[in-house]
Amino acid sequence: MSDDRASAVLKRAVIIAVGSELLTPNRIDTNSLFLTTHLNALGIDVSQKFVVGDEPADLSDTLQYAVGRSDLVVTTGGLGPTEDDLTREAVATCLGLPLEEKPKLIEAIRARFADRGLEMPAINSRQALVPAGAIVIPNAHGTAPGLWIDRESTVILLLPGPPRELRPMFEQLARDRLSARSDGRRIYRRVLRITGRTESHVEELTQPVYAKWYAGRPSIKTTILASLGQIELHLSTTDANVSVAESVLDDATVELAGVLGKDLISTDGSSLEEVTGSLLCEEGVRVAVAESCTGGLVASRLTDVPGSSAYMHAGWTLYSNESKTALLGVDERLIHKHGSVSEEVAEAMAVGARHLAGVEFGLGVTGIAGPSGGSNEKPIGTVCVALAGPDGATKTRRLQLPGERDRVKFQASQAVLDMLRRTLMRRRQSR
Repeated sequence: MSDDRASAVLKRAVIIAVGSELLTPNRIDTNSLFLTTHLNALGIDVSQKFVVGDEPADLSDTLQYAVGRSDLVVTTGGLGPTEDDLTREAVATCLGLPLEEKPKLIEAIRARFADRGLEMPAINSRQALVPAGAIVIPNAHGTAPGLWIDRESTVILLLPGPPRELRPMFEQLARDRLSARSDGRRIYRRVLRITGRTESHVEELTQPVYAKWYAGRPSIKTTILASLGQIELHLSTTDANVSVAESVLDDATVELAGVLGKDLISTDGSSLEEVTGSLLCEEGVRVAVAESCTGGLVASRLTDVPGSSAYMHAGWTLYSNESKTALLGVDERLIHKHGSVSEEVAEAMAVGARHLAGVEFGLGVTGIAGPSGGSNEKPIGTVCVALAGPDGATKTRRLQLPGERDRVKFQASQAVLDMLRRTLMRRRQSR
């Protein structure tokens, strides 16, 4: 390996996950998420990811493409002893390198089997085949060694597929070989979560703010992602000085918060339930929940947060009209007049939950999640949410939510939790 290649900085990476099982609904590629996190921590940007089946031609084509477009190619999987483990062979072919058998590797694999009282199957000798010039990376948790190949301006890193083998191996590489090839810069990120606005509305508001950041030093990249019930705005910058990077992101976050206002849930990636829970704790108040169409999802989200017993007091899941009347005291005449899916009934549920639990806030949600039960007046996706607060103050809202049953349920839970969050924010600001 020449000194020039040894000193070449690694800035852009491509990850190739190998295995036909990853192209089925039964297996998820979690290795790429792990690798991206740790590569970014070294200042190495992951530009592309691929999932490739156990077909030599497909893998060869993907390798050729990746090697020509990145400083670092990381493959995961395909290093086992069976016939469908073809990563070694494909990489050797792609780079025009012969495979060489390493006797010491065979002995190490044989010893590993012997430690378990087993004889090494002959097919495991395939794992001792190494492309010429490759550096063998020991595997303390399996029989498949990793391989490091320096090829002109690109490093090709072959890692085993099982996470329990890949992760410790990569962490060691990150500490020594990869760290030595970075330029000292690191990637820093912020995630802003927003609700109450569509993706296009967020873009319309924020684009004039963030457009000027591209030319800054350090530059800030932005990405807007729409997810169920909220929008995420991702900010990232790269710098060798953590103080500079954090300061730039701090300033950007403050500027965006100024235009997003109360629609901004968090600037550190915290979820709506986490933020709402923190506000409940800060205010020293408790909440009770009465749910119909969400089936306990609101209470579940609140209690997903550690320490939620400090503010989540009680919850009711009530699908029948009789239960709403018998357990929460909702007037049956109200149901008869307005229907069980109405702002009036949602309000009565919130008031009943607050009164029976003896807490400061009560939440009520009722609706039609589908796929049946809708009408012309109240189609599927009609949801009513309500909040009952101190001094008899109440708020209600009627929504028309899109999507299938699970999507309607989640968006309904999002709406009622956001109603509570905004109320608590106003309460805090009024003091």
